[in-house]
Amino acid sequence: MKKIVLLLFTSLLSIALIAQPLNVEKRLQQLIEETPAAGLAVVVVKNNKIIYQQNFGYKNLENKEPLTAESLFRIASISKSFTATALLQLVEQKRISLDDDVSKLIGFTVRNPAYPDKIITLRLLLSHRSSLNDSQGYFNLDVIDPATNTNFSKCYNQYSPGEGYQYCNLNFNIAGTILERLTGVRFDAYIKQTILDPLGIEGGYCVDSLDNQKFATLYEYKAVENKFLPSAGAYASRSNELTSYQLGRSAPLFSPTGGLKISATGLATYMMMHCRMGKYKGGRLLKKKTATLMQTPLSADGSDQYGLALWKTDKLIPGLTLTGHTGSAYGLNSAMFFDKQSKNGIIVICNGSKVTYKEGYPLIIRDALQILYQEFLQ
Repeated sequence: MKKIVLLLFTSLLSIALIAQPLNVEKRLQQLIEETPAAGLAVVVVKNNKIIYQQNFGYKNLENKEPLTAESLFRIASISKSFTATALLQLVEQKRISLDDDVSKLIGFTVRNPAYPDKIITLRLLLSHRSSLNDSQGYFNLDVIDPATNTNFSKCYNQYSPGEGYQYCNLNFNIAGTILERLTGVRFDAYIKQTILDPLGIEGGYCVDSLDNQKFATLYEYKAVENKFLPSAGAYASRSNELTSYQLGRSAPLFSPTGGLKISATGLATYMMMHCRMGKYKGGRLLKKKTATLMQTPLSADGSDQYGLALWKTDKLIPGLTLTGHTGSAYGLNSAMFFDKQSKNGIIVICNGSKVTYKEGYPLIIRDALQILYQEFLQ
């Protein structure tokens, strides 16, 4: 009798495990069809283990080539956390301090003209509290260098550094250049050596060093034409520019602020390291104290929830505060969020959709996160 009961229980359990992926896949497939979206890559982590990963839709719409686990995406602003992680490793080594003057680190004056005596520190740079803005662009450092731009003052807001928050891509292209100046190693190579290689992740910031056959095409949805158009600039070769590359000045070429190419599974591996407060299978990338600092919002009044390239939000999963980052560029939307208490996390990457927003987040990202949470983690 006990044997029969055990067999029955095992059979029911097997049916339940099969039914769960079938249900979630039906819901996610319906989501990309109704949105619509080009493709969607998802990974679910439970207790610091990948328990589900799947791809929906296309890597290339023109050839109807499906997304796979090996597909590489330009993940946009989640890239910022890699730049911050590398700099925080140098802080741990006491080669720099978060309170160092950015002017000294970058080699030219970085001061808000309205507050010339107020130092802009590395901490303010990494938390978007530097008073800098992107109004003059951020693809090279000439815009912020007084020696190369007479209108450099337009790069600054009217409030004092440390007294306000504004998300700014220029902050992290400066940060990536500082990393290069400190190490004497080209930005893309340094990130690969110190973060990607230890974690065993395929990817990088240099398009020309990666297998372009694995790139998932990024698409922008054009409402007037009612169709998706590929974003040619997402994976544009930099081989010509690299011939005149200046170490310690040209790092924005790789976009430390948003240019990392990585798979959804690779990003999940990286996320688990942060969820484990710097630990990974081979050791540590960050000390627990540093990882905690990175995940702690800096605003005293709670007006923003940004730490050092990671932020907290309760707008994605009702009743749950998560830590992570999103990315949006060239039509792509991405999300990496985790709960360090439960050691659960979710990766969602969409390579192009008809984007609508709810509470500041693309609806397809928000809905996919909620579906995955409900099906696997709730």
